[in-house]
Amino acid sequence: MEAASFTSPSSTTTSFSSHSSTSQSLRFLRYKPNAKPLNYKSSRSFSLRASATGADDSVVTLLDYGAGNVRSLRNAIKHLGFDIKDVQTPEDILKAKRLIFPGVGAFAPAMDVLNKKGMAEALCAYIEQDRPFLGICLGLQLLFESSEENGPVKGLGLIPGVVGRFDSSKGIRVPHIGWNALEIAKDTQILDDIGNSHVYFVHSYRAMPSDENREWISSTCKYGDDFIASIQRGNVHAVQFHPEKSGDVGLSVLRRFLNPKSGRTQKLVQGNASKLAKRVIACLDVRTNDKGDLVVTKGDQYDVRENTKENEVRNLGKPVDLAGQYYKDGADEVSFLNITAFRDFPLGDLPMLQVLRYASENVFVPLTVGGGIKDFKDANGRYYSSLEVASEYFRSGADKISIGSDAVYAAEEYLKSGVKTGKSSLEEISRVYGNQAVVVSIDPRRVYVKDPKAVEFMTVKVRNPGPNGEEYAWYQCTVSGGREGRPIGAYELAKAVEELGAGEILLNCIDCDGQGKGFDIDLIKLISDAVSIPVIASSGAGAVEHFTEVFRETNASAALAAGIFHRKEVPIQAVKEHLSKEGIEVRM
Repeated sequence: MEAASFTSPSSTTTSFSSHSSTSQSLRFLRYKPNAKPLNYKSSRSFSLRASATGADDSVVTLLDYGAGNVRSLRNAIKHLGFDIKDVQTPEDILKAKRLIFPGVGAFAPAMDVLNKKGMAEALCAYIEQDRPFLGICLGLQLLFESSEENGPVKGLGLIPGVVGRFDSSKGIRVPHIGWNALEIAKDTQILDDIGNSHVYFVHSYRAMPSDENREWISSTCKYGDDFIASIQRGNVHAVQFHPEKSGDVGLSVLRRFLNPKSGRTQKLVQGNASKLAKRVIACLDVRTNDKGDLVVTKGDQYDVRENTKENEVRNLGKPVDLAGQYYKDGADEVSFLNITAFRDFPLGDLPMLQVLRYASENVFVPLTVGGGIKDFKDANGRYYSSLEVASEYFRSGADKISIGSDAVYAAEEYLKSGVKTGKSSLEEISRVYGNQAVVVSIDPRRVYVKDPKAVEFMTVKVRNPGPNGEEYAWYQCTVSGGREGRPIGAYELAKAVEELGAGEILLNCIDCDGQGKGFDIDLIKLISDAVSIPVIASSGAGAVEHFTEVFRETNASAALAAGIFHRKEVPIQAVKEHLSKEGIEVRM
């Protein structure tokens, strides 16, 4: 590890040298005796004029290396009344009065960027001086010695330990997605308001507690095993969860870091949050109506037009307004499905991008967007890859993207050839942003059969026989908004997309859509038992009891609804109160 030498903190000049002897001020850092040194790309010395104290009390320096959704964090910081200065050079890190590092994406590309731009050395020097620092998600993992993600890959080496993948063989779903509870290990001011609340996690890799790193740990979280949820040493903090996506509780974490003088409200107490909560998701089907306005609509077995003479598109409200209301109502996530994007060029769909940008200004829970994420050519013949399309959605405020038809085609090719080409939109986006950022939306239709051996697809014995008394059914996947059936079953598709890099499955059902008679339990149980990634149950909710049923009878991690929320037939809070009363843990 390169050491740093410093003059007095009150001095106006600070020098950093990558070849100086170890400073006495670094004794609080603990290393494993056999830890390998980092090979930084930059070995130059830094010399800079420190900012005058008090002159930048409202300024936060943000190290955004260009991957994933950082817009939500920017909005949260601005929401709390602070201005943002972006890091452009290593010197910007060293000049920072307070620094936030929101790591998003995969470990190796992040370290590669930090090393190539000379920022790894500057970041270590900043942290070693015990200056105010907050790492988020990957921003915590990079502080450790190395990661197994596409590795081993060396990290910054500030904290002993190796970042490894969750072990799905212990019966947990990987990625770890959702609202989980913390076990506080020591008193640290930024976590003072968290004691009885869930916070939002989304990751496949984690750092584990050990004797070597124990004095760093400020909280742990149980998911299979106990993993490190946050660290704190002096002014250095990092959290594995996303405070900018953890609602009011998460905003309190940011507020306490940005303004330590805000004071403590009350002593931390442990409350009802004890484990991973089941999620209740509000879905907004968004499309242009006949007047060209972007509206939230709702289908009846995927038909979004009113049964009237005018045959107009159902208009249930404005997407940004509804998203904001659902956030206030307690939705754990908000999902936007752009149901016209499979016909239009998505990067030309500026209204939808604006919806994300505006929604993320006031919605501090995860946002998912789907529709038309595939390779495109615009009117001028310019080619845009699915990765570019997804990247624009991420930059506009999306935390996860949902792929539909394109994932079906990729799965079909994979099942035929048995070869992962790495070129499908699913594989490319997963590789760059991590599988936790990729949802595959499956739109199946029930096909009844008398003899399960008569078809090549996985069948299930159904609770309600078919029109001719058929006791079995398979679920045929569709594309293009349910209008075209494909020769692949939902079971086969789910297994294939998990192998190709999907981190979550959004499981719809055309037969149940808009019916309000409950989720298709047979389908959801089939798929949630078949894969080890989280499954979101969708289509058919009409009453609070339907949510209890799907969580009790299947392994679904979340349940999604649209029409009953839009029409105010069943409030989100009523769903959560009912689930809690029935002994199902939810975020309240």
